[in-house]
Amino acid sequence: MRMTSTLFRSTLVGALGGLLFGFDTVVIAGTTGRLTETFHLSAQSLGITVSIALWGTVIGCILAGPLGQRSGGRNALRLMAVMYIVSALGCALAWNWPSLLVFRFIGGLGIGGSSVLGPVYIAELAPARWRGRLVGTFQANIVLGILLAYISNWWIARLDLGAAEWRWQLGIAFLPALLFLVLLYTIPQSSRFLITRNSIDDALAVLRMMGTEDPQAELNEIRSSLHQDTLQKKEPLFQRSLRLPIFLAISIGFFNQLSGINAVLYYANDIFAAAGLSRLSTFSQSIYIGLANLAGTVIGMLLIDKLGRKTLLLLGAVGTCACLLYTAILFRQGTHLGSVVWLLVTFIGFFGASQGAVIWVYISEIFPTKVRSKGQSLGGSSHWIMDAIIAALFPLIVVQFSRSAPFFFFAAMTVVQFFVVLFIYPETKGATLEQLQVRLER
Repeated sequence: MRMTSTLFRSTLVGALGGLLFGFDTVVIAGTTGRLTETFHLSAQSLGITVSIALWGTVIGCILAGPLGQRSGGRNALRLMAVMYIVSALGCALAWNWPSLLVFRFIGGLGIGGSSVLGPVYIAELAPARWRGRLVGTFQANIVLGILLAYISNWWIARLDLGAAEWRWQLGIAFLPALLFLVLLYTIPQSSRFLITRNSIDDALAVLRMMGTEDPQAELNEIRSSLHQDTLQKKEPLFQRSLRLPIFLAISIGFFNQLSGINAVLYYANDIFAAAGLSRLSTFSQSIYIGLANLAGTVIGMLLIDKLGRKTLLLLGAVGTCACLLYTAILFRQGTHLGSVVWLLVTFIGFFGASQGAVIWVYISEIFPTKVRSKGQSLGGSSHWIMDAIIAALFPLIVVQFSRSAPFFFFAAMTVVQFFVVLFIYPETKGATLEQLQVRLER
């Protein structure tokens, strides 16, 4: 079986939503200083500015599923692309602080929607033997988008644009967003969606374009699966037998953010400036954060089926705790602050190889088929809600307490994570989804 050009193109276009997801999520890191100066932001106002997009992401996640079912993944992604475009242009032209918040919130809706719709669109198109690798391109593009955001911020900072710098940094996302929208008109709807609309001939044509070996058999299988999905929608998530999977999904989402990962990603420039780096150096050093994130994620994906999910989480907790604790001590003592950059780069590497690589795989494995989509939504929501809370509180805690306080807290949370994972989390490596269902429901 060969990779067809249509499948390749459709996967790349769907994954481009992941790149915009990663880019828009962390591009704010390079603008916090200028935004504070322009709008005279307090620590609380800065936290709101950063976190408002994340609250949009939570809502986007919730609304994306029904929207995708009603209009199809491709058409729903077109709406997400429009939101990215409106957000980028609006942020670049924002005339006051409230207008900036509105346009960042719209961008958050696009991020949340594409985080759900992109992987599902690719999964619905891809033949079974290619599905895992092709869906993985979405996660890879998120990490790549984060790296490109840091590079973009650094490049624009070198142009010495003064007070307008933040407008260019936030507005440049307009170009890839426009490309995303245009390319979405070159790819087909998924065969699964077409079958729900009784467009059987069109669905068969799409299956052939995707390189499916037996299109008719695949079509029959999809129709049977859709029937099962209809039955599963009536199955409640919150039931006594699913207490452990529910706890695992919520806790892994919380712990993912309580490690401080996105506080570091969003406020990297501010943290590095506090460590004594020059303004331009804060931008260039942030690129190492993006590179470490990319390298760590690749390593984690290579090891996840060899070492196992639980082992990676435990090793990552130890590594991230050591980096966070040492960073906190250096900020408390006010000495050797130049080491903070490399401690946080190492922290990001440990995180990418553990939590970053494991969280979405683990959530997708721990729920039985009948409630899997609801369980993934629960885990994703817990992740984004905690992300928004920490993004809002981080600058406030720094001002009210000290620069070391958040890092002591994050280090303590990784210790809690270690023991919760050690004593409660089951290893899912090497078990079928059916075997896991029996084990976890006991």
